[in-house]
Amino acid sequence: MTGFVCPIPAGGTEDVVQLAHGEGGRLMRDLLQDVILPPLHNELLLQGHDGCVLPPFSGPAVFTTDSYVVTPLSFPGGDIGSLAVYGTANDLAVSGARPQWISLGLILEEGLPLSMLRQVMDSIRHSAELAGVQVVTGDTKVVPRGAADGMFINTSGIGELIMPCPQATRIETGDALLVTGPIARHGMAILASREQLEVDPRPTSDTASLFPAVDALHRAGIQIHALRDCTRGGMAAVLREWADACGRSMLLESQQIPVLPETRGLCELLGLDPLHIACEGTMAVALPAGQVAAALQVLRSVPVASGAVLVGEVIPQRLAPVVIRRALGQLIPLDEPLGAPLPRIC
Repeated sequence: MTGFVCPIPAGGTEDVVQLAHGEGGRLMRDLLQDVILPPLHNELLLQGHDGCVLPPFSGPAVFTTDSYVVTPLSFPGGDIGSLAVYGTANDLAVSGARPQWISLGLILEEGLPLSMLRQVMDSIRHSAELAGVQVVTGDTKVVPRGAADGMFINTSGIGELIMPCPQATRIETGDALLVTGPIARHGMAILASREQLEVDPRPTSDTASLFPAVDALHRAGIQIHALRDCTRGGMAAVLREWADACGRSMLLESQQIPVLPETRGLCELLGLDPLHIACEGTMAVALPAGQVAAALQVLRSVPVASGAVLVGEVIPQRLAPVVIRRALGQLIPLDEPLGAPLPRIC
């Protein structure tokens, strides 16, 4: 027989994930009961079957799904666990929903240190508490060495719609464009950690739950035309999608775009544009110009959006979907990259 691999190697593997941890036997039950389930303890998860019977709520439901393949698994400001929870919760939040429940699918690579798995599970527990969500169902698989880069996570989320779902087709000429904090922090934190760059201070990811900011805008009666968390492709990708959807152009003022010094310095050193670099706890907002002052006051009262600023406006369609006004006043098209300058960031 060729290609056969024993799922339980002999000796010295007690502190790492083994193939047998995914095979449905005693080792898998031990992994679930000792490492995975305890941090996630809640009454819905304790139903103990492959699905979860969810309690009803009064409004429509919003559903989302996502996968996380970040490398390295842990980085300044977070890890793959917090990234999965906040990323899923934020997709619900910018859809106008209150995040409620998520599923958790773990794909573990043979040889993954159990210490790393425990760290990620503790991070999932902590992030879920802060995001106000419960992990209510899940699945665990183990693949051979070299097949998963340590760990992949798949999540799905369900939330209750609390406001009309913001859509880019509602954007109008004259709308203001806001961003809730400094951009490009997550992508540059991943890059510095992945490449072990000796920079001081090191960029830190902005990974966080955006729902408190969305909820504050809703409660204040702010008319929101569009919301989007600026993940892969950064703020530039969000604005390009908005421009295509509404048939208008997005004008950015370069002097108003918030970028932390350590992020800007590393971007300049590597020839990267912060507008193309991912965030994980920062969102763009499009709303009527007359509500800018009220919206900024509301956002700045919420920790996750305390750095909110006005960065531009919506203008009639130009030759380019997104343009940026540089320091000398020229309007320069903001190109859309063909691919990501930094892959595997979420």
